[in-house]
Amino acid sequence: MAMPTDEPQAPPAPSARSKAPDPRADTPQIHGDPGKPSALAKKWAPSPTRLPAIVVSVVVATVAALSIWYLVRPQPLLVQGEVDATRFDLAARVDGRVAEVPVERGQDVAAGAVLVRIDNPETIAKNEQALAAKVVADAQLANINAGTRAEEIAARKAALERAEASVVLAQKTYDRKSQLAEHGNAPIAQLDQATDSLHESQRAVDQARSAYEQAVNGYTKEEHEIAVANVGKAVADIKQVQSIIDQMVVYAPVASQVYERNVEPGEYVSPGVPLVTLIDLNDVWIHFDLREDLVKTLKVGDRFSVRIPALSNKRVLVEVKQIATKGEYASWRATRPAADFDLQTFSIRAYPVDKVPELRPGMSAYLDWQERE
Repeated sequence: MAMPTDEPQAPPAPSARSKAPDPRADTPQIHGDPGKPSALAKKWAPSPTRLPAIVVSVVVATVAALSIWYLVRPQPLLVQGEVDATRFDLAARVDGRVAEVPVERGQDVAAGAVLVRIDNPETIAKNEQALAAKVVADAQLANINAGTRAEEIAARKAALERAEASVVLAQKTYDRKSQLAEHGNAPIAQLDQATDSLHESQRAVDQARSAYEQAVNGYTKEEHEIAVANVGKAVADIKQVQSIIDQMVVYAPVASQVYERNVEPGEYVSPGVPLVTLIDLNDVWIHFDLREDLVKTLKVGDRFSVRIPALSNKRVLVEVKQIATKGEYASWRATRPAADFDLQTFSIRAYPVDKVPELRPGMSAYLDWQERE
């Protein structure tokens, strides 16, 4: 039996089968059932219910922040307007059938261009009748101005001389009957008959003399005035009918564009019915309707830019030319009558500072009120 000694003994040499030290030796080893986590594994693993709670919290905070931002931020005020232009609704004063419409929708026409022709045979007949009446009136006036014909004066003079000869004969007959009756050689009845013949001859002389003097003097001043008045009436009748005939052809009052064509050839039209609508593209403006509380910061001459969606949101600089109130029927009514008042609506008309050829009536225009200020 070996005895123990005090000398230190060397550690046993590693055997060929011994392995290198495991770096995971310091890591606590978890032993047990691999299907069931131990307490230490539960301590180091993250909680499966914490992540959804964090996500929900972030979402709630984001929604709250956005809500507060929407509540406290200034609300944008977008005012919508509409492009408008001067329009002409052209009608005729006559009825009849449309003979011709030589223009098309969207066509540019010059001032004085023919738009519609109307056919009305009755009006044409009235015009011819008025022209004939004018000819008659002119002839009557010319006859009065010429006076009595010389042949008629000679005939009336001969009639006067014949009446005077009859008076001479009647006077001689009366003298003989008077002498015979005075001596009782003729009955009183013959004397009465001779007296009546003498008086009748004298009246015939007076009548013939008046006719002769009338022929010599000609027509009176009043007859001349009547003839002149008849001529004037005939001229007025012609003008009246001609004014109606002139309305049978509708012309363009200014250089413009055909906006609507309401009739077609062959249709029967009545007086006052619009036939063609024109728009003057040289007189284009933008119309807005604003409440009274907004108009107080606006005045004539102000300039601001508007956005035209139909022109790819093109910015157009406009100038206010008119601020007019609208009727009471267009008023904006208060939603809280106890704490607010009614606000009138004002019509604003703003014209483009520079001409924009692409602008057309009916296009929308948007104005950001905060940007304007």
